[in-house]
Amino acid sequence: MARFEQFEIWEFKKGRWQLAASFSDFQVAQVMALHRGCRVRVMQVIYEEGKPPQQQVLTDIGATRDEP
Repeated sequence: MARFEQFEIWEFKKGRWQLAASFSDFQVAQVMALHRGCRVRVMQVIYEEGKPPQQQVLTDIGATRDEP
């Protein structure tokens, strides 16, 4: 299986992170993340053989203080 990279938008809802969308282009992911109504993260994820051995948070948008 091939190695590929994608940019994922994760939303923080009900006390947990959930995958909301994924894109092959960072700029598209960034614009889409800015239009979400909750706390979101844009992550760069590299997949190898269907598993994500490399992940990096690129942008964290929304609440910056610890949530209860």
